[in-house]
Amino acid sequence: MTTINNIYCVGRNYRLHAEELGNDVPTSPMIFGKPTHALVETAGQEIALPGNKGEVHYEAELVLHIARQYEAGVTLEQMVDKIALGIDWTLRDVQSELKKKGHPWLLAKGFKNSAVITPFHSFPGTDVLEETYFTLLKNGEPAQRGTIRDVIFDMMTIISFISENFGLQAGDVIYTGTPAGVGPVQDNDRFDLLFGDEKWGSCTARLG
Repeated sequence: MTTINNIYCVGRNYRLHAEELGNDVPTSPMIFGKPTHALVETAGQEIALPGNKGEVHYEAELVLHIARQYEAGVTLEQMVDKIALGIDWTLRDVQSELKKKGHPWLLAKGFKNSAVITPFHSFPGTDVLEETYFTLLKNGEPAQRGTIRDVIFDMMTIISFISENFGLQAGDVIYTGTPAGVGPVQDNDRFDLLFGDEKWGSCTARLG
């Protein structure tokens, strides 16, 4: 797997996803992180998930790989050298309790194997990225479908926000948000991640 330094994630970046969970639509990017121990690359394998902490939900996302440090005036083509698709597994019941207490989401978002990622592909250019849908199939049926045209905060807004508030360097990755259609995982569910018509990765969930 490509060496990855920091994992940044964008919450509620698709309006319909925010609404389906009953959340307010944000007015500035909502950023959280995952530890690198959360990463697991798809290779058609079974992925162990905690099945004793309430519902686990799938959230498919486009993932950007950062090529350089940010500076004012750079383009997306200069900042991003590769893309992948990912699944942000979420302990939804745990997250709901954390929200009630006003606590950070790390327990719900940062557990081992919570950041699925496909192998990286060369950045295809902004136009292709905006025109191409990514899809999550659950047991062969479409569960989520999205394109960055539908995001609330575009890619450069996210990149500049993260850089200004946390720092951003080569080797960092950004999970850019999930479209509507998230839902609970059942033991032995099969997930396939497609960019356009091309399958980039797959895995099977095992709830332990």
